Amino acid sequence: MLARMQPHPGAAVAIVLAAGAGRRLGAEEPKAFLLIGGRPILAVATGAAAASPAVSSVVVTAPAGWEDRARECVEGCGLPVVVVTGGSTRLASVLAALEVLPPETQVVAIHDAARPFAPPDLFTAVIEAVSEQTPGVVPIAPVTDTVKHIVDGRVVRTLDREHLGLAQTPQAFDVGVLRAAHGHVGAPGVALTDDAAALEHDGVAVAAIAGDPSNVKITTLFDLASADARMGGSDG
Repeated sequence: MLARMQPHPGAAVAIVLAAGAGRRLGAEEPKAFLLIGGRPILAVATGAAAASPAVSSVVVTAPAGWEDRARECVEGCGLPVVVVTGGSTRLASVLAALEVLPPETQVVAIHDAARPFAPPDLFTAVIEAVSEQTPGVVPIAPVTDTVKHIVDGRVVRTLDREHLGLAQTPQAFDVGVLRAAHGHVGAPGVALTDDAAALEHDGVAVAAIAGDPSNVKITTLFDLASADARMGGSDG
């Protein structure tokens, strides 16, 4: 477990999304329960969130039937944790997590468990950057490769990467603004790849802050092997 400083007054709630199946990994267990360095991905990701002094408690969304396993993974993280059953889409899982927030919660940080290496200070940074002027905050990594716009297998144009960025999580939001934006997007079946997109759809200002180059997402078997090696392998 990561060491934790004294919490900020009015600290935020971190929502850790772990309800995905991770089919591209071809594993029998959902992705969040696979091991890196001998620890479940979910345990590593939740430990990082809990180590931020800007986080007061954590809500974890788990696949149906895996709730008890999720509770085992996050036991001992140092903060109160509530595990809820996630939905079939990201939006459905977020809505399920929002339902169990303490009524006094003003800010949430929403994080993908598949990014277990997000440092605690990134949680703190996005939470502290939420304001009345920018009720949504997203960490962004720069685009270093040349980006082509492709249509029907042909290159249409080269995009200016100076104005492009790769979104990471955690992303932080004013709770009321986030709820309203999700309500305007539509039914839980709507596919959103991140929560900032709901605010963008609503015309609400979203601030971009510097992401962390180590905050990689585990999507493929290569990613999983790299994360395991980074954690010191099965003996870590």
